[in-house]
Amino acid sequence: MIKNIIFDFGDVFINLDKEIVFREALKYGSLDRITTEVQRINQAYEVGQISSEVFIAHMKTVFPEINEAQIRAIWNGMLLDFPRYRLEFIEALALKKTHRLFLLSNTNAMHIDQVQEIMGRPDYNRFKGCFEQFYLSHEIGMRKPDAEIFQFVLSQNHLEPQETLFIDDTQENTQAAKQLGIRIWNLQVGQEDVIHLNDRLPHV
Repeated sequence: MIKNIIFDFGDVFINLDKEIVFREALKYGSLDRITTEVQRINQAYEVGQISSEVFIAHMKTVFPEINEAQIRAIWNGMLLDFPRYRLEFIEALALKKTHRLFLLSNTNAMHIDQVQEIMGRPDYNRFKGCFEQFYLSHEIGMRKPDAEIFQFVLSQNHLEPQETLFIDDTQENTQAAKQLGIRIWNLQVGQEDVIHLNDRLPHV
């Protein structure tokens, strides 16, 4: 029986354009440079090892043709809309109190600021208030798919893996959770929606 649900954020609740950074950055450099340097810098940023200012400074060394405003615009451009019906869904689920709800997201300080701009502070606070714990990688110093982040959430909240469902659109993340005995839903973006959770629960 599923008693606990851990949700990803991007492409589960807020829609993303994950390819925008690569599309835009390719205008200024080679794919090899993007996949090595940008991913390395982004991962350090996602776990809070560097500040937004240091992140931007690093990006400017990789792409000297781009100024700070352009970097911010491109980086935040991957964040699209947060459909109202998903906010209403998670609020209704939280009110039922049938499951313990958690959020676990690989994200960074710049993106969280942008999310609050997109949603508006009141709706962001409503969303955050639906969860018992709201784990952001840059705040806890860990990121998916590393096993330690899942073990951290389980141990901190005294969760049994077999009673816990993890929902994420990235297969690498769900497979890492599965290795620890956590039940998973690898949500297929564009084909499935988190609001259909009740249809999935009997099958996980």
